[in-house]
Formats: sequence, structure tokens, C-alpha cells
Amino acid sequence: MRHGKAGRRLGRNSSSRRALATAQATALLREGRIQTTEAKAKELRPYVEKLITTAKSGDLHARRVVGRDIQDKEVLSKLFSEIAPRYAERSGGYTRILKVGVRRGDAAPVALIELV
Repeated sequence: MRHGKAGRRLGRNSSSRRALATAQATALLREGRIQTTEAKAKELRPYVEKLITTAKSGDLHARRVVGRDIQDKEVLSKLFSEIAPRYAERSGGYTRILKVGVRRGDAAPVALIELV
């Protein structure tokens, strides 16, 4: 039984899941919208929202904490200069998941995840 084991495994080991999350978070913050499978989008949502909430404080400690996950310096500066101030009055719910359909090759459910 898997009592108390939260999160989807996505067919990967833990280091690959973390690498996937950081890569998709970087792409989402750079582009504003990405297309992925529905399960990956649902796993990405809380990860990105925690990064944005941390970045809203804007101090050096927050920059270093977020910098552990977002390695791209351009995306990091965009997060602190453009994205976080945009959500200053908003207390969560920074992303939206839109279901698109199914992927042609394997019929996996596809979704768009975007910044609100």
C-alpha cells in the first residue's frame, strides 16, 4: 500500500523527476505557457507557484533559494523583475491548466499550463 506517498512518479527516478521539474519550470517562466502532458502539468503547478511566492519577497535570500532551482540567470532576473511584482497583490493561483486533447502518438492527455 502507498499510504502517505504524495506525488506522481511519472515513470522516472527521483533525480530525473527533479530535473524534469526544474527544466519545465524554467521553460514556463521563460515562455509564459508550455504544452505538456496533463500529469506533468499537475505536478509542475505547485512547484512553480512556490517559486513565485518565494520570489515575491524579493530579497537576497529569496533569490538564492530560487536560484537553486532556476539555473538560467535571464529567467531568474525575469522572475524577480517582471513576474513576481505582477502577482504582488495575488495570494496564490498564479498558473492555469487548460486541457487540450490527446497526443496523436500514444493518446496521452495533453494540457497547456500558463501563467495567469
